[in-house]
Amino acid sequence: MGGERWRGRLGPAVAVAPGARVDRFEVFFDLVFVFSFFIITRATAMDISSRSLLHGLLVLAVLWWCWVVHSVVATRVRLGEGFVPVLMVIGMAALFCFALSLPQAFGDPRQAAAGPMVVAISYVVIRAVHLLLYWHIAKEKPGERRLLLRYSPEVIISTVLLLGAALIPPSLDHEGTATMLRDALWVAVVLMQYGSGLVSGAWGWTVASAEHWTERYDLILIIALGESIISVGVGGNLLGQPVTWGAVSAAVCGVVFTAALWWAHFDVIGPAARIAQHAALGRPRVAMARDAYAYLYLVMIAGIIIFALGAEEVVRQISDPHIGADERPHGPGVPLLYGGVIVYFVGDMLFQARTLRTLSWTRVGVVVALAAAIPVAALLPALAAFALLAVICVGLVAAEVVVMADSRSALREAVFKEKTSHEAHEVAFRAAWHESEDVGRDRE
Repeated sequence: MGGERWRGRLGPAVAVAPGARVDRFEVFFDLVFVFSFFIITRATAMDISSRSLLHGLLVLAVLWWCWVVHSVVATRVRLGEGFVPVLMVIGMAALFCFALSLPQAFGDPRQAAAGPMVVAISYVVIRAVHLLLYWHIAKEKPGERRLLLRYSPEVIISTVLLLGAALIPPSLDHEGTATMLRDALWVAVVLMQYGSGLVSGAWGWTVASAEHWTERYDLILIIALGESIISVGVGGNLLGQPVTWGAVSAAVCGVVFTAALWWAHFDVIGPAARIAQHAALGRPRVAMARDAYAYLYLVMIAGIIIFALGAEEVVRQISDPHIGADERPHGPGVPLLYGGVIVYFVGDMLFQARTLRTLSWTRVGVVVALAAAIPVAALLPALAAFALLAVICVGLVAAEVVVMADSRSALREAVFKEKTSHEAHEVAFRAAWHESEDVGRDRE
């Protein structure tokens, strides 16, 4: 009775309409993901190694799967309406605890630390919130509830594996064995999650609003790009060092090549893919949403985190008065910086191939150029290595503006027509408010 009463006062869950857009509460929810991306970068940057990078990517993959499930729920119900925000706040709190405990998730496996248990428990709460919400909104469609039950083994098995990764390694005496077992259990979680999405296929699910789906993922990609700039500034300790021309130049280069990465996706590829997602219907629409957005966006975001780690290393050296910008970059900074951008572009090329069935020779060329530039950049002064990356990325943007001029112009025209049509409908709807006011004045 009490649950029915508060749900009645807050209002019912509201279904997503075909033309729905992302609401403000969803953007508010994304703030926790911003923090999670930042924590992953910070925890990995504390001791950059192949193992720590593997751990960071494993955590990112598990976190991203929570995001995918969250976006699937958001295709059925408006997260900012009725009683739903209350449940989402519970999920936000669990996700925040999940992020806070990430640095301890891969500590000494023989110590019974609270971190791994908090990760597992927070994961259970996040998945339970999504499961309960979807079960509630599917109550009038028994077929959807049966479909949800088909996916429940993934939730149960991944939860058991995470609990095992937290509880079993501390009971082992040999550190190497404990570490390998814990890492293997995390790898099994990732394989279980993403494998279940491939095995199940596109049967049974729907994407009611292609606009909402594409906008949701575009926003999280923009957030990841923005967080990389924050990570470079904070991690490089630019605020804690005296202002120098080298540090200022590095900051400008960081903003420039990050903006170029934004342009490379959102100028042509992103808008064209959004139209392709709208044009697809039924299972092809769901399959494209899964492959291009749920899976391949993870590759791009992984690239962003990797190049943010490299940029932080290089900027730290440039801003350090004891090293300076004229010395060659040391450590893994350059390979991570250039390698992360390569991963980003490879993910974007796969995204383009999946959604548009095309492949741009300019993208292939820039990947080859970046790979060839790694040994060159390692021999250059740190600031020059940073600037070289910015030049390559800006060069790609400039080349595509020229090469794709006709298709870019046609796409812009189509997008602009769609936007003005949508705005005209909004103006016509709101005109009724002024008409009622005019009628009231006439009566007076």
